Amino acid sequence: MITVRLEPENKEFTMDRPGTVALLLLKVGRKPGRALVIRDGGLLTPDLNLRDGDHITVRDVGSRG
Repeated sequence: MITVRLEPENKEFTMDRPGTVALLLLKVGRKPGRALVIRDGGLLTPDLNLRDGDHITVRDVGSRG
């Protein structure tokens, strides 16, 4: 299980470990070029594997104007 925090919605939930960052983004409805994925203060690339117990922040970076 991992903990995911979505910003700017301020939602937090747990989910089964999806495998890679790219799969996480797919499951939470974000596109890789439109969101930052952060673990322990560092940015993650779409190809990286997630680990059980991770606390991940998914932050939108595009304008919603």
